[in-house]
Amino acid sequence: MKIAVSGANGYIGSHLVKTLLDAKHDVIAIDIKNDHIAKGAKYFNLDIFSEAEGLFEKLERPDVFIHLACKDVPKHNSPWHIEMISNNFNMIKRLIDEGLEQIITIGSMHDVGYFEGKITEETPANPTTFYGISKDTLRRAVSAYAKEKNVVHQHLRFFYTYGDDLESSGSVFSKILQMAQAGEKTFPFTEGKNEFDYIEINELTEQIMAVIEQKEIAGIIHCCSGKPVAIKEQVEYFIKLHGLDIKPDFGKYPTRPYDSPCIYGDNSKIQEILKNRK
Repeated sequence: MKIAVSGANGYIGSHLVKTLLDAKHDVIAIDIKNDHIAKGAKYFNLDIFSEAEGLFEKLERPDVFIHLACKDVPKHNSPWHIEMISNNFNMIKRLIDEGLEQIITIGSMHDVGYFEGKITEETPANPTTFYGISKDTLRRAVSAYAKEKNVVHQHLRFFYTYGDDLESSGSVFSKILQMAQAGEKTFPFTEGKNEFDYIEINELTEQIMAVIEQKEIAGIIHCCSGKPVAIKEQVEYFIKLHGLDIKPDFGKYPTRPYDSPCIYGDNSKIQEILKNRK
């Protein structure tokens, strides 16, 4: 397949490009930088939002377009997210109008807002941040337009990701790696009782690729582990996994009042996709 990936130089994007290349797919990698993009992808230094006509042809008519590009990801209340809703939709609309047959948009549990328990496809979305509002609004708009044009639309919700990178959008795990690399022996942390849904970055990209490779299962798809794990347990596992000489000092920070005590995804659709792939 010929797969176009926007935001290909980002944390998830660069890992996805490598996963797709390893599976012998043709990859069109789109970003304004390419220092993390694996060799073998066809790189486009392109501002996809400013392109007028002919974007689909310029990208060599990909079979699927996965839209990962998103500025200010850690800044969930950056006005940029709201300002870019129409730009994102218009770009995707152009691709569809010019012949794209499969579009994948990206969101997260922030699409839903504050929630306790398992998030399913039917869980009402009530986002409370600019980031969540923008992602859910784009999902709804693209879903309506794709349905009208008989185009496959899959919206992937991500939860919490960990890996071996120092550049993972300011995650707690990248910060732990940075502190360990700087020689720190301890770091202050919350009690770590909240339970979240964690998935290793390479497992996540395998799930994304499985979605890309099929059209039968569409709509909202949760790419996640499907089980809640206490932050304390996950942090200790991460430190042990990488053999780090650093220890968390639990209880030094209060738990943030807006963090759910337990939130995780229903992964039944992605499991069905993976099962059908074998």
